[in-house]
Amino acid sequence: MSTSPTPDESGPLLGPADIRELAAALGVRPTKQRGQNFVIDANTVRRIVRTAEVRPDDVVVEVGPGLGSLTLALLETADRVTAVEIDDVLAEALPATVAARLPERADRFALVHSDAMHVAELPGPPPTALVANLPYNVAVPVLLHMLATFPTIERTLVMVQAEVADRLAATPGSKVYGVPSVKANWYAHVKRAGAIGRNVFWPAPNVDSGLVSLVRRAEPPNTTATRQEVFAVVDAAFAQRRKTLRAALAGWAGSAAAAEVALVAAGVSPQARGEMLTVEEFARIAECKAEIKGAGL
Repeated sequence: MSTSPTPDESGPLLGPADIRELAAALGVRPTKQRGQNFVIDANTVRRIVRTAEVRPDDVVVEVGPGLGSLTLALLETADRVTAVEIDDVLAEALPATVAARLPERADRFALVHSDAMHVAELPGPPPTALVANLPYNVAVPVLLHMLATFPTIERTLVMVQAEVADRLAATPGSKVYGVPSVKANWYAHVKRAGAIGRNVFWPAPNVDSGLVSLVRRAEPPNTTATRQEVFAVVDAAFAQRRKTLRAALAGWAGSAAAAEVALVAAGVSPQARGEMLTVEEFARIAECKAEIKGAGL
């Protein structure tokens, strides 16, 4: 039994037939290189908008809008939507799709034809929310770039490969806790927000997808270290995640002995591993690099 929406149920949104017709007209074939899997279920995109808690006064930025499935659902609710699309054909077609299916909201839509990793500014008012179906191969760097570049983004909901979702939402002590988990926690409180089946995509991917909610912290972790300094410790700790922090941070500190001095000063066991530490503990270690110089190491 099909769960795909009928045209009446989907309204201005794109259903399976709409997606395929639009793709055929544009000569678009989803590519693995860009991780393109288009959502073909109107119920799913409306669920994403509800889960993201998009409000009528929100300015939403969407990365990778594709043919516009989620874009249209966001425009139904948000005040404004800005979509960032790297694909030449898709970027050219999307404004026409919006104008044809939601003409009364077309003036609330803006398109930025660019690689999201290179976006430094957006047209119109500052974004308050980020909602996106992110390709798994670039999901984490794109998410972190957008959170770093646009501090006005208060709420984020991303759909990513289930494995990536697990990593982003992992807590210290988890086997999948790592660099994405810690860096996402620098910016926000992160949690899994649901699962998405494969049958709502075209083409259907070989993996399940998950929703991840990120609510920006009122303040980043309290530290005198910069974000770059903290992230350097995180990268070093997980580059050799099976090693103790004394060994894993030897390169960062200059030697294993110097790493131990910084760890002890931060109140962290030199025998601990990175997967056990919170972002606040990584920040304390970054702060204590000065202790290394003080010890003459």
